[in-house]
Amino acid sequence: MSLFNLPPIWMAPMAGEAASAALVAAVSAGGGVGQLGAAYLAPARIGEVAAEIRARTDRPFGINLFWPQPWMPDAAGLDAYLQRLAAWHAELGLPPPTRPERFEEDFEAQLEATIAARPAVISFAMGDPGPARVAALKAQGFKVVGTATQVAEGRLLQASGVDAVVAQGYEAGGHRGGFLGSPEGALIGTLALVPQLVDALDVPVLAAGGIADARGVAAAQALGASAVTVGTAFLLVDECPLSPAYREALVAAGDADSTLTRAFSGRFARGVANRVTHELEGAELPAFPQPNAASRPLRQAAAKAGRADFISLWAGQALPVNRRPGSAAQLVAALSRGWRA
Repeated sequence: MSLFNLPPIWMAPMAGEAASAALVAAVSAGGGVGQLGAAYLAPARIGEVAAEIRARTDRPFGINLFWPQPWMPDAAGLDAYLQRLAAWHAELGLPPPTRPERFEEDFEAQLEATIAARPAVISFAMGDPGPARVAALKAQGFKVVGTATQVAEGRLLQASGVDAVVAQGYEAGGHRGGFLGSPEGALIGTLALVPQLVDALDVPVLAAGGIADARGVAAAQALGASAVTVGTAFLLVDECPLSPAYREALVAAGDADSTLTRAFSGRFARGVANRVTHELEGAELPAFPQPNAASRPLRQAAAKAGRADFISLWAGQALPVNRRPGSAAQLVAALSRGWRA
């Protein structure tokens, strides 16, 4: 046992297709700490999924939310983005894209639902909850974890009272969790970031990014991490409900196919390069979450149609390291072999 008397192998919270009760529960039941990426879930759905997790396991799990992002409506930018999507919609036989009625869920309602769900851990990305919010959550018995992409963010999170900080390296798949400076956060690799945060902070540090097997786990521990969070490797376990097109694209991707892109959401995220990322490379896009909401119908239809060229194929740079892990429990066991008690 390690951090908070929890196992040292955590599943990184992954939203979208991977946000399933079966996967989270399988990781926790298998000896790790499953985390639900709830950033895109309606408040009522958060409660439903948490109940499904508890029906599958009595082991602790976490729930992760995106801290609210300041953004300005950009009607002209959004219309230009919709125009770019229109040809791809037509190619898939979809109606022309339209402005979304809603761009994001109500964060306060999401947090209220998360609190009601009573996970062991509540974690945040893309922001600092602040001392009052952290203290209130801790007073209710939750462990609170923040995400940092640079030392300054880690120090700010520690000052707010978080119980631990995730060091999200440049290699990590999915959205960048930074919140100081540019929207993508500092682009520091895990190997450099973890020891800097360990040296700068008094709270435990969890290593994230580029960790997919026991060797990565051992390296993170040697750097001073108190636990690791692994995302990409769990995308291919038996319990993860990825669409066949997404799964096949991950299996086929090469080591040089990883890219950081704003193409699907308006915010930097790491995934496998495809037609959308190539054709929108360098394009001026409206701020997150406007493209994220606008591109959702295309991504969902593409998944059903088996068209990986139109799916946001979020995955980290360590994708080729471990692409046939079996069950979630088997992957947790394999990763755990890298952690020295």
